[in-house]
Amino acid sequence: MDTEIWVEKYRPKTLDEVVGQDEVIGRLKGYAVKKNIPHLLFSGPPGTGKTATAIALARDIFGDVWQDNFIEMNASDERGIDVVRHKIKEFARTAPISAPFKIIFLDEADALTADAQAALRRTMEMYSKTCRFILSCNYVSRIIEPIQSRCAVFKFRPVPEEAMRSRLELICRNEDVEIDEEALDALIYISGGDFRKAINALQGASVLGKRITPDMIYQITATAKPEEIEKLVELALKGSFMDARDHLDRLMIEYGMSGEDIVSQLYREIVSSKFDESLKVILIDRLGETDFRLTEGAHERIQLDAFLAYLVIVGKKKARQS
Repeated sequence: MDTEIWVEKYRPKTLDEVVGQDEVIGRLKGYAVKKNIPHLLFSGPPGTGKTATAIALARDIFGDVWQDNFIEMNASDERGIDVVRHKIKEFARTAPISAPFKIIFLDEADALTADAQAALRRTMEMYSKTCRFILSCNYVSRIIEPIQSRCAVFKFRPVPEEAMRSRLELICRNEDVEIDEEALDALIYISGGDFRKAINALQGASVLGKRITPDMIYQITATAKPEEIEKLVELALKGSFMDARDHLDRLMIEYGMSGEDIVSQLYREIVSSKFDESLKVILIDRLGETDFRLTEGAHERIQLDAFLAYLVIVGKKKARQS
């Protein structure tokens, strides 16, 4: 029985297998051909291929001995200055094996403290002859300028829909899973450009049955259908507060959604709706306030009900003006 996690099973082995980041891969292939790289800084949203690209680059440069000359560390596990002074420095100072240099891949580098980053910049200089650093982060603004200036910066974008669709179809064929276009659309919707999330959702849904439906995707990812969120907003704007509140109850119970999940989907639906721009501005401004309050620990049901109440007030004002 195949028990492998699909995210790992279909992780790209070479740069040619990385999808959805053509501009980045085109530049990196030049380094792979020359078998030499500067220090690199990968930035972008989660699930866009930063780690997979770093490993694929190491494979292309080092070949069969890539594992002897590549180490992956997660800065969010140990983010203080000691990890730079000891673990990173110990690996950096040892000689490479059958290769011109080694690669240290530091994932989530933006989790390093300012002191740790300051120590890291000196380490990058001292051991540059035998070691190259690849730093990965979600927010490049959280990396100090001295480190940014020492690296070639590569910005990863959310994976395009077409690239994601073709790859998901390939996985379905290989795993003997039936999926229709609507279910694929649902996968792409819930992923938001995060390839890892899409593959994990696909594997989770495949356990429930050989034929995957949109309902299975939404249920397993605790995501409401776009039309359900659209209906929630419409009910409130029409002045039906209690109906909107009952609909919100059903979404949170049936789909197991948290307040943050509801806010995220409300934002996506408001932005993509056909509302006029002035109404979108008003709603997103208030939704941002709701999101902030939830982040600060406010009661999610009270805050969501308050947002629905605000929609009712806005809807009635609009009705009077028209």
